[in-house]
Amino acid sequence: MSDTAIFLGKSTKPEELFLGMANRHGLITGATGTGKTVTLQILAESFCAAGVPVFAADVKGDLSGIAMKGEPKDWVTERARLIGMKNFEFAATPTIFWDLFGRQGHPIRTTVTEMGPLMLSRLMGLTEAQEGALNIAFKIADEEGLALLDLKDLRALLKDLADRGKKITTDYGNINDQTIGAIQRRLVVIEEQGGELFFGEPALDIKDFMRTTRDGRGYMNVLAADRLISAPQLYATFLLWLMSELFEQMPEVGDPDKPRLVFFFDEAHLLFEEAPPALIQKIEQTVKLIRSKGIGIYFVTQNPLDIPESVLAQMGNRVQHALRAYTPREQKAVQVAATTFRPNPKFSTEKAITELGKGEALVSVLDLKGVPTVVERTFIRPPSGRSGTITPEERARIMAASPVFGTYDQTIDRESAYEKLKARTAQQADEVIAENSARVRAARTSRPARPSVPPRERESATDRFVKNMAGTVGRQLGTSIARSVGNALVRGILGGLTRR
Repeated sequence: MSDTAIFLGKSTKPEELFLGMANRHGLITGATGTGKTVTLQILAESFCAAGVPVFAADVKGDLSGIAMKGEPKDWVTERARLIGMKNFEFAATPTIFWDLFGRQGHPIRTTVTEMGPLMLSRLMGLTEAQEGALNIAFKIADEEGLALLDLKDLRALLKDLADRGKKITTDYGNINDQTIGAIQRRLVVIEEQGGELFFGEPALDIKDFMRTTRDGRGYMNVLAADRLISAPQLYATFLLWLMSELFEQMPEVGDPDKPRLVFFFDEAHLLFEEAPPALIQKIEQTVKLIRSKGIGIYFVTQNPLDIPESVLAQMGNRVQHALRAYTPREQKAVQVAATTFRPNPKFSTEKAITELGKGEALVSVLDLKGVPTVVERTFIRPPSGRSGTITPEERARIMAASPVFGTYDQTIDRESAYEKLKARTAQQADEVIAENSARVRAARTSRPARPSVPPRERESATDRFVKNMAGTVGRQLGTSIARSVGNALVRGILGGLTRR
């Protein structure tokens, strides 16, 4: 490797990627098991050795070996001999491990506000109407000073909008309960995928991806993605957000002598699957313009058909491993891949793609004038780091010595929309109670007063006894008199009837 180029391997001559052209992006394609990960690793090692920080997602877990010194395996030493690397040495690359779930690396977080409604809509798979409601929610949060940091903030805001339905509809447009409910249900899905761990503070500082060591080497930033890849929507949205953040935050630098950061996007097809046209346009714009920020984007995928033509046209440096051509779609992919290379009159590009062995690839890069070189059939150099995974103990030691150790490991939960809306709800409840109390007091005040009744004198026990006895005697006497009068009347009537 020279100071101005990265040694990729050997065809009939050494094949090099010029550092001054590395921010013109690149593409690594090939079928499973043909050597894409090794190519990614040797590129990452070389960029870091040249002082260029690298970010890459480790989908299968075997990219983590870049952090450890390689071992003299038979295929490694044979490959080095085959391409004439007489002074080949094994070396570890300084590495920082990251993990959205905080298990195999330092946590990566962002806030809901920084993610924005467009990315969130993509993440949750919202309809156009639901995306419109989410945009309204973000607008209201800005106007009312409600910080949206994590998912509970967004959930609280959506509930508040549903409670304020008519007023929101009047001021911003129609938001019905069904739309809010649908968004809330999608939030549950994101939480089940582990997305709630991604939203919060402390939020990632992009500058931590730009670190170099004291001796001038760039850090390798490895994102543990073996679990993340099982939630493809979250994986793709996260990497797209990260790419967008780099574009937004990095200053213009023109065409530097070497990139300021190289970003590898493995399983790139996930970024474009079912993406709406507006999102594809945003990706195309970002890829096209981010090179002036000194950022190189390298997509890694199996099939060149996975990348839209508008984006594929931006990929100046290409490494094509073997493709299979059994089905019509696979045959078409081989044809497409062949047409993207500048042809070499010495062989058929289309035929060569199906004949490449493991660790062999077709290589075409940009020369110093920005013109693609003639495609060459190339043996890719072996990696200097370990080819394969590292142990949990090795990972723990590397993380403990990391320059960002302790920066992101503890979650911060400061006052935000959730707390403010909760306090607002409590205040409104107190105001309702106070208003009802005032209304009750006013009603009591306006009611006519009852006439006063003089207090009754309490009777003594003796008075109550005499009164009770008198009542009893009176009742007995009345009963006796009534009985006597009745008997007399009966006798009189009966006597009269007898005399007649």
